[in-house]
Amino acid sequence: MKVDTPMRLDRLLSMLALGTRSQVRQIVKGGRIAVNGKPEKNADRRLNLGDGLALDGQPLDARTVRHVMLNKPCGVLTAAMDRKQKTVLDLLPPVYKACGCMPVGRLDKDTEGLLLLSTDGELAHRLLSPKRHVQKCYRAEVDGPLGQDDINAFRQGLVLSDFTAQPAKLEILTSDTEQAVALVWVSEGKYHQVRRMFAARGRTVTALKRLSIGPLALDENLRPGAYRELEPWEAQLLLSAVSGEEIHE
Repeated sequence: MKVDTPMRLDRLLSMLALGTRSQVRQIVKGGRIAVNGKPEKNADRRLNLGDGLALDGQPLDARTVRHVMLNKPCGVLTAAMDRKQKTVLDLLPPVYKACGCMPVGRLDKDTEGLLLLSTDGELAHRLLSPKRHVQKCYRAEVDGPLGQDDINAFRQGLVLSDFTAQPAKLEILTSDTEQAVALVWVSEGKYHQVRRMFAARGRTVTALKRLSIGPLALDENLRPGAYRELEPWEAQLLLSAVSGEEIHE
């Protein structure tokens, strides 16, 4: 695949998880890299957009701009690394960490579902900005009934201990005396927010899954722990959702 960001050859090869900077310089020195079909032994060479790369005659996927959809399982941290616990980056091949693909926002350890990871910091910033009101949809199971009073309370905005949650939409799917299942849409991302909102209504969340971020929905074919890169049209949907002039205070 063609180079999509101009940069030095050794840096790009490091971002493709082929080794440390010194290791990839040895790979280049050994004549194993070809640029546009011709052997290249200068690791300092500045690559241009559209240059093709190959290692040992096999084309390299030289993209540095990547957007990944992960079906995050429960029990995994939304972090780049942790010395004691498994993180979402541990679920992906090394190339994603090497090229700087990072989680967009976070999901709590005990929350599953859609997590977006991207190399595009500006896209991440815009998706997370509360001023852009990008809604996230969650499916929640709680330990008791829900009713119209809960719908109204979510709609009005719930007062929590340290902030007042913005108005949210609550749709009850099923409800009986022992359990309820509902969908909730929020445009914020405070710590444990959805769980705390239900707690303010006297309910404990027993299972929580994120289903969508703005126009991007979780691929139903992705099992927990599985991932795939976004299709170009999906990435464009996200870009369109946060496009326009920057919003100021």
